[in-house]
Amino acid sequence: MPNSSNEYLNIVETLASIFTINKGELKILLMRKQSEPYKNYWILPGDILPKHQTTEENLQKAIYGKMGLPEIEMEQCQIYSNLDRDPDDRIIALSYIGLVDSTLVELKREPRPEYITEWFSIDSLPKMAYDHEEIIQGSIEYLRKKLLNSTVLKSFFPSDFTLPELQRLYEQILGKTLDRRNFRKKFISLGLIEDTGYKNEGTAGRPAKLYRFKDKIEEVNLF
Repeated sequence: MPNSSNEYLNIVETLASIFTINKGELKILLMRKQSEPYKNYWILPGDILPKHQTTEENLQKAIYGKMGLPEIEMEQCQIYSNLDRDPDDRIIALSYIGLVDSTLVELKREPRPEYITEWFSIDSLPKMAYDHEEIIQGSIEYLRKKLLNSTVLKSFFPSDFTLPELQRLYEQILGKTLDRRNFRKKFISLGLIEDTGYKNEGTAGRPAKLYRFKDKIEEVNLF
């Protein structure tokens, strides 16, 4: 029989780190907190888990209700249980990550005027409430390992992209500068991408070739 003592009762919340790529830059979707504590700071979308929902149901409901996003494939990555996570209650956080295509998700996104949301570069995060910046950094580290896999990378680039965009993403994730020629040579030699025959016209500088991932690619480690 479960022990009903308050000593063993804990509040659980789900939190989503939703990432996308915009012009080769990794961004995360955040929500501005509109009440105290931490009013006007930014937080990850999520919600407190009630008894009648699974964690996945709870998270999808929060993402749709607060962000207006259709169902997103989410993956649990970490648990946060520090005693001082919240100033008022003992709350355990289950952290999830999701990868979305920036163009497609905005087309499908429903307006939620009662919530203030915005995409932020992972290199320029705003003031974060609670321990959400720590959770974001943990999600980025988790994502860094996943992006070394070709099939995961394809979910970020379902449509056309340039090799400089792809390189900027890797430099941002890995935290180091990569040689342009070696990067280009490596990706083309892997046989994962194909030339579309088009270029990104209308941008500053010399137009770059547009590539896309092949329909069927092998799962390989990229770096």
